[in-house]
Amino acid sequence: MEEKYRVLIVHNYYQIPGGEDTVVANERKLLEDHGHEVSFYSRSNVELKTMSAGRKLLLPLTTVFNPKTYRDVKRLIREKEIDIVHVHNTLNLISPSVYYAAFSCGVPVVQTVHNFRLLCPDATFYRDGHICEDCVEHGLGCALRHSCYRGSRLQTLACVVSTKIHRMLGTYGKIHYICLTEFNRGKLLQLKQIRPERVYVKPNFVETDGEVSPYESRSNQFIYVGRLDKLKGIETLFRAWQILGYDAPKLLVCGSGPLEDWCRDFLGENPDCNIRMLGFVSNTEVKGLIADSRALLLPTQWYEGFPMTVLEAYSAGTPVIGSNIGNVGDLIEEGVTGYKFPFDSAESLAAIVESIKKKTSISSGKIRDVFNERYSEQQNIQALEGIYRKAMQED
Repeated sequence: MEEKYRVLIVHNYYQIPGGEDTVVANERKLLEDHGHEVSFYSRSNVELKTMSAGRKLLLPLTTVFNPKTYRDVKRLIREKEIDIVHVHNTLNLISPSVYYAAFSCGVPVVQTVHNFRLLCPDATFYRDGHICEDCVEHGLGCALRHSCYRGSRLQTLACVVSTKIHRMLGTYGKIHYICLTEFNRGKLLQLKQIRPERVYVKPNFVETDGEVSPYESRSNQFIYVGRLDKLKGIETLFRAWQILGYDAPKLLVCGSGPLEDWCRDFLGENPDCNIRMLGFVSNTEVKGLIADSRALLLPTQWYEGFPMTVLEAYSAGTPVIGSNIGNVGDLIEEGVTGYKFPFDSAESLAAIVESIKKKTSISSGKIRDVFNERYSEQQNIQALEGIYRKAMQED
């Protein structure tokens, strides 16, 4: 009989919902569906809006160590007889105090690394329109100098102080980590106190929906899903379609963001680009559009976290054309699940689209096979249980 665990999942919600929240919900359900007993502890940064002035003054301190989290988590571990604590996000209200609550109870901690915050206070390795790893090369003071976190020197200071203190205390060396890609793992191991044997790679997953539509029967369209933002490469994407000219296939653009007006102005000046802006589209509709498209486009200009749209594309047998940097580059197997291009080259992107518009050797069935082998629900639960088992044995 397979061993079942009592798991405490811990997550700090941001004020704006994001992909991390989806991953937390998916993994919680996955564990419960496979017979594990799951408890959940969460805080939300929405609380900051109604917080008293006095408590806000204490935020730089509670970002480092929040006594309420420590008490709450410690109580839950004891009451629920928790075997393992699985942390997702701690900023701002949960804080690293969750780790110490677990340590004090002799319970191992697994931390899913959704971003680069342990090395970069803004968590993105991106600043002023370019990739930036100054904090790794020259120290965390670089983030303070540029007010990297939310453009606030005070909030950046809180992140920097928290990270520095817990580095000095060796906190991060006592935790087990789940990285979503090998690229993430390589970056995390730049923090020298973290031992390689405590860092595992387990991607996210999505449920499989229906049968794969044969590639030759799909609409002559490509699709972009995401924020209309410089960071996401929307300018590179539109310029690629401008290069393709009047013979360009249809491009569906799903999403909104700060460059929405720029996009509309661009289309006003280039009416023959064959780009349709759809605005917000529900996830169900997006999946249908991806399944009927020639490729999903990800022209990102930064390292990314783990775009769930990649998995949605693979589950539908749809190839991904993405930038050759960071996690997007790591997730695409050239010529098998998609194609990569130099992230800042609209010309290269246009050339790939032009070539596969006519003919592609990529098989939708093979992409689905890769999805089943690496990103399915069954693969994910086996990997997650294995990580828990190793963490408990080592601790």
